[in-house]
Amino acid sequence: MGFVFAAVQIILMILALYKWVLIAMIIMSWLLSFNIINSGNQFVDTIWRIVNSLTEPLLRPIRRFLPNMGGLDLSPIVLFLGIYFVEYVIRYYAARLL
Repeated sequence: MGFVFAAVQIILMILALYKWVLIAMIIMSWLLSFNIINSGNQFVDTIWRIVNSLTEPLLRPIRRFLPNMGGLDLSPIVLFLGIYFVEYVIRYYAARLL
């Protein structure tokens, strides 16, 4: 039982960390689009590449299914809902197992 509990906790921590990475991507995209931060800066570009490489594989398939909203990207909201759903399912079934 201890192994299952530890594995569930690690998965939930990874999902929580991923939500923070997704929030960082959203904020950075706003800051870049309004020219508050400059992508020519090497540090900003490095962080942007890391955040994009972590989020884009999950956002790209969502964007294919969402209709064009005229520049408004709703894929992070859909991904957040998906993460919350996965967390709920994990907690529900983990509670039944433990």
